[in-house]
Amino acid sequence: MNKYTENSKALTWFMALVLTGIVAGCGGGSDGGGGAGAAAANSAGGAGLATVGAACSGAGCVSLGTAANYAVLAKTGVSTVPSSMVTGHVGLSPAARPFLTGWSLISEPTDTFFTSAQVVAPGKLYAADNVGGTTSVDLTTAVGNMQTAYTDAAGRPAGVGPNLNLGSGTLTSQTLTPGTYTWTSAVTIPTDLTFNGTATDVWILQVGGTLTMAAAQNIILAGGAKAKNIFWQVSGAVTVGANTHFEGIILGQTGITFGNLSSINGRLLAQSAVVLNATTVTVPQ
Repeated sequence: MNKYTENSKALTWFMALVLTGIVAGCGGGSDGGGGAGAAAANSAGGAGLATVGAACSGAGCVSLGTAANYAVLAKTGVSTVPSSMVTGHVGLSPAARPFLTGWSLISEPTDTFFTSAQVVAPGKLYAADNVGGTTSVDLTTAVGNMQTAYTDAAGRPAGVGPNLNLGSGTLTSQTLTPGTYTWTSAVTIPTDLTFNGTATDVWILQVGGTLTMAAAQNIILAGGAKAKNIFWQVSGAVTVGANTHFEGIILGQTGITFGNLSSINGRLLAQSAVVLNATTVTVPQ
């Protein structure tokens, strides 16, 4: 079972230090990661992107393609106020570097990427106007893959029976077993929410409206469930409250906003902007 709160600062920094050495090979092949080739290219001078974290593999998964190379990927902006902490890469396209706000970007001579005290090494920040390496092309591909993944998740056969409009869109103290869940309207999570399954089980959550999770709540993984295997396909805005911990891959057709001292074990993939507020983002393992 995973359960995080805003008080887990020491654990967050310990995990960040451990994850510093985890590069490439975690996704690979059908996992949608960059694999050894991307890692080698990155170490050779920035042509390509080293993968950080793991991605879902197997027939039931939603393939993220190269979008799985990022902890945060957005089209119009990625902002943080005040400081957040991201373990993984941050990507932005087609918007340019001025829309990476609040990161105190540190440039490097080839203008292939940026670093920041808020992004744990080897994680980097990339924008569409970086002229070095293959950054611009890589981001265009990743954004396309992100949109394809959203379409894939949205197109899966809808949930039936209790998996259709569960709780009429209000998930109060629910435990979700593996499968596809479909809501034709907004979804609100006012309490803790549990995913119970094995390490190979997959969840796809199709939300036809907005997704809102209340403050000071937690998504809990039980029985070996993995964040990399949980896909939130959301057509409206995603809002996660202050001091709340979230799990899974968010495929947002619009924006994603995380409140003060919130956290996620997963990825934030938005077709508009991602807004963080002292948020801890950790790629799934």
